[in-house]
Amino acid sequence: MAKALIYNAELIKREDLTQELCIFYVKYDEPCETDGPAFIPGQYVALGLNNTEKPELGSVRRSMSLAGAPEQKDHHEFYIRYVKHPESTNPLTHLLWKMKTGDRMFMTHKAVGKFTLQDTVGNDQPERLKILVAAGTGLAPFVSLARSRVLQNPRADLSDLVILHGVSYPEDLGYRNELQRYSAENGLHYYGTVSRPQQAPQWNGHTGRVEDFFTAENLAKLEDKLKIDRLCPANAGVLICGLQGTIAQTIIRLASRGFIPEHRKLRKALEINSEQTPSIWWEQYDNTPVIDLNDATLIGSIKADLLSAVA
Repeated sequence: MAKALIYNAELIKREDLTQELCIFYVKYDEPCETDGPAFIPGQYVALGLNNTEKPELGSVRRSMSLAGAPEQKDHHEFYIRYVKHPESTNPLTHLLWKMKTGDRMFMTHKAVGKFTLQDTVGNDQPERLKILVAAGTGLAPFVSLARSRVLQNPRADLSDLVILHGVSYPEDLGYRNELQRYSAENGLHYYGTVSRPQQAPQWNGHTGRVEDFFTAENLAKLEDKLKIDRLCPANAGVLICGLQGTIAQTIIRLASRGFIPEHRKLRKALEINSEQTPSIWWEQYDNTPVIDLNDATLIGSIKADLLSAVA
């Protein structure tokens, strides 16, 4: 049983978007002392709670991506979905959903993680497109990135950012108004897609899962929207945040365009030369292997597509 956590933060606001989707705003008791930004967009901290209803279960803490911008120094922001069928006997979201404004909790002080632009696609090619693929609450780090730029400069050019956000229903498109505003005012390329349109007859936007943007037909349409002849590593890097299925299908579908994964074991299975620069990175929210390295047929197919892309 995990020992009790000493609380050091307070829930200052919660914004319930749906019954299962919520934005939590959390503030430290004491401000963090730092010379620079408190974090870099793409990083995360851990939230934790003691289970007071079932104290025999102890405490629970989970890593959560930061959705707010580092310029918002008075609080941290989290975009979280309630887990209906948790694997844990002491799920954090079941405790979080009972919280109200003013309730106390634990939050780690140091943000960590390398799912940032500087640690992935890099900052040396500002004109290179960053294709940001988000499934559900995987949108959080990408909201952080876009918002941070605009807070630094309201006229910031976001035309190098392409946010693709996939959800089940239109009401799950969190931050939609904010991202649409960045599209209108800052040139952000933002496209939301709904995978269950039959239950949302009023929806007239993109349909399908977010990885469906990369089917042959839809990829051509996306290239038209972005005004590029052919999406490839020379003009784009791809960051994916979500569950295994979204990550795997994006890797598989973009292999024919030459996008090389960063993951060391997958690169080895695909016989990718260590000198070949990665162009696709991800942050995963579940524990299922992204690609089954023992699936010789699948590995062979991805390898063949990569070879054909550079032939």
